[in-house]
Amino acid sequence: MLVPAGTLAAVAAAFTYVGAVDPNHPGHYPVCPLYAVTGIYCPGCGGLRSAHAVAHGDFVAALGDNALAVVGYGVFAVVMVVWLIRAVRGRSARFTIRPALWWGIGAVALVFSVLRNLPMGSFLAP
Repeated sequence: MLVPAGTLAAVAAAFTYVGAVDPNHPGHYPVCPLYAVTGIYCPGCGGLRSAHAVAHGDFVAALGDNALAVVGYGVFAVVMVVWLIRAVRGRSARFTIRPALWWGIGAVALVFSVLRNLPMGSFLAP
């Protein structure tokens, strides 16, 4: 129980910090290096703003800032619930992710990145 509880506590602390320190105001967080050098949005651009919006319960703004990150928060929440349930029941908490799933996640992130930088996908840009 210690590891899943510790992980959950660390994530809760991070969301609390991002919820308290607004990333919409410059100077609190570093700028994305890819965006600073090239002007291209990476898959993570807008992730802190979306975490801030989720921490404040504004899911529409969170989706507008980074829809892929919001999906990631949901997947993480489901994995944490499964992990905690398995830990409470004394079962193994080992998750095996096949390489095909990793490739799929990478492909989704790549398509998301390309689309949010094109005029037709500007609604995905932060």
